[in-house]
Amino acid sequence: MTNTIAFVSLGCDKNLVDSEHMLGLLHEAGFTLIGDESEAEVLVVNTCCFIEDAKRESIEQILEVAKYKEIGKCKALIVTGCMAQRYKEEILEEMPEVDAVVGTTSYDKIVETVTEALEAKGVRVSKFDTIDREHLENMPRILTTAGYFAYMKIAEGCDNKCTYCIIPSLRGKYRSRPLEQLKKEAEKLAKDGVSELILVAQDTTLYGTDLEGDITLVTLLRELSSVEGIEWIRILYCYPENITDELIEEIKTNDKVCKYLDIPIQHAADPVLKRMARKSTHAELIEKMNKLRAEVPGIAIRTTLIVGFPGETEEDFEVLCNFVKEMRFDRLGVFTYSQEEGTPAARLKDQIDEEVKMQRKEIIMSMQHDISEALTHEKIGRTMRVLIEGKLANEPVYLARTYQDAPDIDGQVFVQYEGELISGDYVDVKITGASDYDLIGELV
Repeated sequence: MTNTIAFVSLGCDKNLVDSEHMLGLLHEAGFTLIGDESEAEVLVVNTCCFIEDAKRESIEQILEVAKYKEIGKCKALIVTGCMAQRYKEEILEEMPEVDAVVGTTSYDKIVETVTEALEAKGVRVSKFDTIDREHLENMPRILTTAGYFAYMKIAEGCDNKCTYCIIPSLRGKYRSRPLEQLKKEAEKLAKDGVSELILVAQDTTLYGTDLEGDITLVTLLRELSSVEGIEWIRILYCYPENITDELIEEIKTNDKVCKYLDIPIQHAADPVLKRMARKSTHAELIEKMNKLRAEVPGIAIRTTLIVGFPGETEEDFEVLCNFVKEMRFDRLGVFTYSQEEGTPAARLKDQIDEEVKMQRKEIIMSMQHDISEALTHEKIGRTMRVLIEGKLANEPVYLARTYQDAPDIDGQVFVQYEGELISGDYVDVKITGASDYDLIGELV
């Protein structure tokens, strides 16, 4: 009988891709993958530790599944990912429930790690390669997303030195994946039924800058667009200063590239941007957003902000609020600053009180709620192409997304239709109603 294994993947979609490769390797090695943690003989938690909340969630999840060593069938508990990379010694010293830790670039060792942990009987296992190791190619993968969309990690690591961020020390320098490997992966995904590719990296706009030859994100978009079966290509995590005129033109003219960009700007006040070591200024951010909207009609822009960064004054926060009002972002998320040990920002003076951080977050999110509600209502009467994702039980209503909506983080369209549609179908819908974040429509 083969060992049963259950997986918990936390954090970002880049981490999810690593989880899917580990699942593929384990399945290929003969392990039986199951969803019931209480029945699994092996439990793997792929962790995140980008901010304090993520760290806390990872610890809680590890302790939550560790109970199955007592009340379930668990014989081995493996911790992988960013938290394992950052706190390997602490995890092994302070969490006796954990049998093995695996670093961010060593997930290809998951099979031997699990095997050793099962055989070790009390001996702790640790697998860590250099964090600048090249991306592992031609790895088996089991998609955990819906079968019609998949995340594609186009690069690993990061060369940006944002003062609040621990990622470069956990994921290494920026390493673009070879163009031919990405196209090959896209062809396989398309053959397996994937029609929407979501490109991810710590900074997607830097793709190709470390490769030989004149290779850019635009080059990659053109290659991926030629793959039969791919309908939508969505780009996440674009640093504003690296969004070139050529990239804007490609988004504008390439029908397969979604008119959608995720641009994490983090702040808009120059003093804060400078302390964050961000490369764009307030004026440059406004210029870039206005240019995108002028050149690419209908483009949806998502951003994320950090409030409560050390030294953020009331004036800085007011600049940010005015910026949010002026830009009217289609999608926006807010984090409160997390003082991460080992980062330059953690040593800055004038750390902000947690209560003030939360108040500032609530103010921005309240403003964005009103902006979002206005924007969704402006879409009433429009006809939009949507991707069907499922159906409400016992109702003639389907769940869908427009090109303006990334899965899990953005809005949905509730499509009223008496007939039969299949998840993964692309259909045209007339928008008949709207709420604060979602739309209602009917099949054209």
